[in-house]
Amino acid sequence: MPAKPIDLGPMNFVKRGDAVSYLNEMLYRYDLGDKVGAADAEILRAALDRHPAAAAKVGSGITHFSVRTAEFGTRCFWVNRPDGSTEKFSHTACIYGT
Repeated sequence: MPAKPIDLGPMNFVKRGDAVSYLNEMLYRYDLGDKVGAADAEILRAALDRHPAAAAKVGSGITHFSVRTAEFGTRCFWVNRPDGSTEKFSHTACIYGT
């Protein structure tokens, strides 16, 4: 199967697997509970726009992204909204649409 290029904000990837690897590395650059920096947030927002449930994940808007735990002790990106609610999302689903 041929590689499918993908753009996430200012970042361009030759294939989707490269984008997933980049986001995995980003996820582990932060400690649990950290707020994601502005440059990384721009890339995450572009990724989240590709998520199959993007509208539900964004909800009332985004104040910032953070890294927290998810099920089974894994770590995950979270959307933090203006109303104080939060929602986790899979960066892999953002890239592969599943």
